[in-house]
Amino acid sequence: MKYGGGGYVTGLVFHPTTANLLYARTDVGGAYRWNQATMSWIPVTDGFSAAESFQHGVESIALDPNNDQLVYMVTGMYNSADATARLYSSSNRGNSWTSVSLPFSAGGNNNGRGIGERLTLDPNLPSTLFYGSRTAGLWKSTDSGRNWSQASSLSSVKMSSDQISAVGGHAMGVELAVYDTGTKGTGTATPTLYVAIAPDYVNVAGLTSNLYKSANGGASWAAVSTPVSGYHIPHMVRAADGMFYVLFTKGAGPGDSGPARLYKFDGSTWTLLASNSSAGYGGLSVYGTGSTTRIALGVSGTWGNYSGQQIVQLSDDGGKTWREIEATMPGETASGWVDDVEIDPSNRDHVLHVHGGGIVETRNASSATPTWAAAVDGLEETCTLALNTPPAGAPYLLLNSSGDVGTWIHTDLSKKPTLSPYKSWGSGNSADTDWSDSKYIAAVGVVNGTGKAGGTGYWSGDGGQTWATFATLPAGGLDNTSGSTNIAVTARNKAVWAPADSVPSYTTDNGATWTATNLPALTAISGSPRSYRMVADRKNPNKVYAYDSGGAWWSNSPGKVYVSTDGGHTFTLSQGSVSANLRANPFWATSMAVNPYVEGDLWLVDGNAAYHSVDSGASWTKLNNFASIWGGRPTSQYPDVQGASVVSLGKAKAGAPYSAAIYVIGVINNVWGVYRSDDGGTTWARFNDDAHQFAGPGVMAADQNTYGRIYLGGSCRGVLYSN
Repeated sequence: MKYGGGGYVTGLVFHPTTANLLYARTDVGGAYRWNQATMSWIPVTDGFSAAESFQHGVESIALDPNNDQLVYMVTGMYNSADATARLYSSSNRGNSWTSVSLPFSAGGNNNGRGIGERLTLDPNLPSTLFYGSRTAGLWKSTDSGRNWSQASSLSSVKMSSDQISAVGGHAMGVELAVYDTGTKGTGTATPTLYVAIAPDYVNVAGLTSNLYKSANGGASWAAVSTPVSGYHIPHMVRAADGMFYVLFTKGAGPGDSGPARLYKFDGSTWTLLASNSSAGYGGLSVYGTGSTTRIALGVSGTWGNYSGQQIVQLSDDGGKTWREIEATMPGETASGWVDDVEIDPSNRDHVLHVHGGGIVETRNASSATPTWAAAVDGLEETCTLALNTPPAGAPYLLLNSSGDVGTWIHTDLSKKPTLSPYKSWGSGNSADTDWSDSKYIAAVGVVNGTGKAGGTGYWSGDGGQTWATFATLPAGGLDNTSGSTNIAVTARNKAVWAPADSVPSYTTDNGATWTATNLPALTAISGSPRSYRMVADRKNPNKVYAYDSGGAWWSNSPGKVYVSTDGGHTFTLSQGSVSANLRANPFWATSMAVNPYVEGDLWLVDGNAAYHSVDSGASWTKLNNFASIWGGRPTSQYPDVQGASVVSLGKAKAGAPYSAAIYVIGVINNVWGVYRSDDGGTTWARFNDDAHQFAGPGVMAADQNTYGRIYLGGSCRGVLYSN
């Protein structure tokens, strides 16, 4: 579904000779390729399976200038002392991939993720690749990435877990590698290349500079004296005449606030071109040569759009003079995390840059007043935390609660939503509607960037057209705001709110007051926020169900279901759920849903298996279809792939024996997928295919208007829907 961007794009990589061939990497939402014919982005990692969700953070991309079909990317969400990164390679522009495990970790969603590119290949001998790792130095492959060895002539140091923790858990290491050549395809290895070294790795490896040079293809290295020491080098770009342009900025980013410097470097002499003591430099791109070199400079850590503001600085005389081309200019501007800027190699007037919400571009950079616009069609990177559908005939289609962009009410599948309670930087955790009066909606979330606790709740009585905040918040509502927070609506003005790690409370007066339920307090589990998952019976709103998933697999606290018959005021433990021995799992790996067409008909997935109750949760029957993929681990730990993690029910197939279509995200016969049953769970058929796995969707809602339509929250791939 259309939103457009919504997440941090960390880098843009143009093919140097094939016009309009451009890739975008993101921190949590995979990678994309630009489609010039449709002027939109094509996701190239939607085939990643649930077992590859960790690889949805893309740290670096490299292209072969001799073969525009070939693309490499290194992935891995977070750095560690373990070998968790992978190299993916494609011979068809990302339409399909093969991968190998790498002997180090990557940090696609760590700080400094706009730095790079860390991955480079030799334009003259493209089977040779170098990679600057965060924790284990520089690595080299001579067989197109199949095998790797550490460039120990630079350093053999591999950071320990303690050393990584000592730098805040975000190691920077070897930040980039750049060849010094203007040729390609000669078949002879390029002898000269540079690598930039972050201050943390300079320290642990005992190095003497932030920049090193090899004149023999990486066999040996010599320190290069730099005009600034102890800074990061986020980008280093070679112009066609052999001149290097090098950024120095104090912090790693995103959005470093400086100070910062830009120099040009001819191999021996450094010349200062720009400096800033109150902002950082994040992005850098060059076009042309000599005295007329065009330089685009991304200024980071500045926020706003006002006269005198710097976002993108442009020079057309090799850095002698500069002018601002984005701040106060027409169109949509984006400041702050300007951590990569690119000048289109086939069109010098086309300048793009990344930011925390996607990409913006101008196609008339030479104008005195360039016009800017978002370039995010097809690029969907919102991280969906919860989805909910109203009854058939409601004036809207979907309630969408997402991280960093808030709660949105979708009324049209093809258009960006406009209805939202808070159109600013915030996260939506949960939203629900009154099924007897679908114009009433309640939503809970958190206002980001307030510098204090920011939990909040909203309600609308007109289908999302207008909103008001709840007059008060329940205990835990202000402070406990993780994604496990959720709300269930029982009737207009009545709801049960379960803040994370808190006892749920109910309101009967539209949030004017809240009263704690009698549900037991949950023991907080470090690193795994927990909550009761609240679900209202759609046929009898006096019935409300509360599911405690146990919090985490190591909690040794089996899941339990509690049932209320007084609108969520008081609850009784279902002894049948105790007898079912529900697996303890985190909130995000579990789910519970009601059949909206039959009172007391519940479905539950505990992360490993699916369960069904036809008596309002008094007893539960385990389905034998679903089972986790354990990957050699004992079942006392966590699986590679959860056997059943999300369940939702929607409009039934015409003539089906069961009153609803059931959808479960899980594993049957060792095959992960979205599965559907039309006969009450007796038989199941896979609903998706291997090309549409989205790195394992974490949330799902089934449509009540159209049979076969479901809405998925992919692994930070926005909201997707089926027909």
